[in-house]
Amino acid sequence: MSTRRGLEASDIIRACRTANAANPPQTRRKPLLLSIIQAAGWPIWPLILCSVLALALVIERFYKLRTSAVAPPRLLDEVMGISRNSLPSADTVGKLEASSVLGSVLASGLRSVIAEPRISEAALRQSFENAGRLAVHRTERYLGAIGTIAAAAPLMGLFGTVIGMIEIFGSQAPSGQANPQQLAHGISIALYNTAFGLIIAIPALMFYRYFRSRVDEFQLTMELAAERMVPHLMRFSVKSTSQP
Repeated sequence: MSTRRGLEASDIIRACRTANAANPPQTRRKPLLLSIIQAAGWPIWPLILCSVLALALVIERFYKLRTSAVAPPRLLDEVMGISRNSLPSADTVGKLEASSVLGSVLASGLRSVIAEPRISEAALRQSFENAGRLAVHRTERYLGAIGTIAAAAPLMGLFGTVIGMIEIFGSQAPSGQANPQQLAHGISIALYNTAFGLIIAIPALMFYRYFRSRVDEFQLTMELAAERMVPHLMRFSVKSTSQP
């Protein structure tokens, strides 16, 4: 009886060893993204840098181009209500300037009338125009960088494709036989860099167009607000009397 049990135990151990030999433990695989970066070669690193920079600029523009930070919907009506009977104080004008981009444009007109009671309509319009140019420049910040990344990313991907083609031609030995490993590495460099360039360029171009339309919309809002403020503020202008 004991001999039979010993044989059964030895059979179980032998079966376990056979199963382990047939199914060796799997090696730990690398993360997919890391393996793709390694397969794409060194030309992928400038594209990764561009992608990080584009993401940071897009997040920054989303935050800065909020409607509440650029052109609050009821700000113009509030300013016209405050200045209906008299010009606001310097402290109120300073708070208006710091409130939003549109507030800085409206505050420039108020300051011009307060500083020069005999201001002409042409001078007041010029004051609004100068403030509007500065405001548009503030809203257009970093849009050029996003557009540059959208245009440069496909070219950088094409550069990686050229590097991959060089690797492919370099895999050809003088005897005419190709090195399969080097050939596969060259194909990986060419395809991965092309794909990464397009993956970065397409969203960057879409966000650039979106932010561009937002800036144009805000610019129109500020122009219309300035047009309404000019006759409103000219009521406080002291007309100069001509001497006989």
